[in-house]
Amino acid sequence: MPASSYAMYAPASFSAAQSLISASSSPGNVYAAGASVVITAPVGGDLSACGGSVITAAPISGDELLFAGSIRSRARVGGDFRAAGGSVTVEESVSGDLVAFGFTVYDSGRAGGSVFIVAADTTLTNGAGGPVTIYGNNISLAGNFAGDITVIASGRVSLSAGTTVEGKLSYEAPEDAIIPASATIRGGVTYTNASYLPDVGTSRVLSFISMGIFLFVRVLGALILAGLLAGLFPRLAETLTKRTTTMRPSSILLTALLGFAVFVVTPILSLLLALTFVGIGLALLLLIAYALIVFLSLLYAGILLGSLIAQRFMHRDSIFWHDGVLGMLILSLITLVPYIGLIIVFFFTVLSAGILSMIFFRFAFPHEEHTSEPL
Repeated sequence: MPASSYAMYAPASFSAAQSLISASSSPGNVYAAGASVVITAPVGGDLSACGGSVITAAPISGDELLFAGSIRSRARVGGDFRAAGGSVTVEESVSGDLVAFGFTVYDSGRAGGSVFIVAADTTLTNGAGGPVTIYGNNISLAGNFAGDITVIASGRVSLSAGTTVEGKLSYEAPEDAIIPASATIRGGVTYTNASYLPDVGTSRVLSFISMGIFLFVRVLGALILAGLLAGLFPRLAETLTKRTTTMRPSSILLTALLGFAVFVVTPILSLLLALTFVGIGLALLLLIAYALIVFLSLLYAGILLGSLIAQRFMHRDSIFWHDGVLGMLILSLITLVPYIGLIIVFFFTVLSAGILSMIFFRFAFPHEEHTSEPL
């Protein structure tokens, strides 16, 4: 709303540009927008501006409403001052109220009315004519304050030498404020200790909650990936299951040992190859293949378990995406069982690694008797 009856009847000025400099005075309200806005002429009404940077270098008779990354008010404001930005600086007096939101707020002028600031770092160097309320981290106060001061801080609160507070100082912070002996607080000081670090019980609860969220996200991701692989490549899952069910117990054990050997020997072989200049490229390819086989082995361990359950209890050989999800879910639940669960999961993983290694080897080096085998 306009600040004065004169501004109500005066024509308003609207300006927008990439770089805007307002050098002519306006008897009414001024609305400006741009990447860089500079007001160098007096404004008879209100000023509303937004941009990357806003600077007012001439008096404003009415209110100021500013939105910008960097805000600097270098002239007197006849009404209220309201601003939101990354950095807010007020160098001259404000006749009305001052409201500011930002990362840093620096006020070297003096607000005739109330002051309300929310910022990480706040500095008032010339006091205020009304009550002051500040929320932030580090807060520094100086000058003559005619009203009460209320501060909620997560960091340090300090008063400069010679500061005078006619009202009451109430602050909430982790530690006592720095109040020099030369400062005068006529209404007294009320301090509330507020530690923003959680206690032992809260830390334990938060750790359990974070662990639960991490496990849930990990299990959910594994379920989605297992379902996708089982649904997109059902023939590979069926081949994996067929090889497992047609093996004798001794062959299953030997295949699991092969997978274990792949897990152990491949990094050692890659390290030995990397010691030679010629083998660096081969070592890199081998490590990429190793990461792929480990990733697929973990996923296909759940797919193998789900396909075995589908074959045993549902009496079907076809593999669907939900079989992979079911198997991975059961495998994730098995891991919760101490010791035994990890052994079972490790066995299914190395077994999948052994079977996948044989399938990939025969795919890379086919023989006549295996060319018709579905992969």
